[in-house]
Amino acid sequence: MTAKLASGDSFPNMSLALVGGGSIELPSDLKTSYSVILFYRGHW
Repeated sequence: MTAKLASGDSFPNMSLALVGGGSIELPSDLKTSYSVILFYRGHW
């Protein structure tokens, strides 16, 4: 991703690996049209 999202932009399609196994497809796997996505980096 080279550009930041601006207000009103659609979330880009992406697949993310889950910590416990499996994956999630964003934004298609979200259950509502309004969601908060938190990316946690882990330890530094």
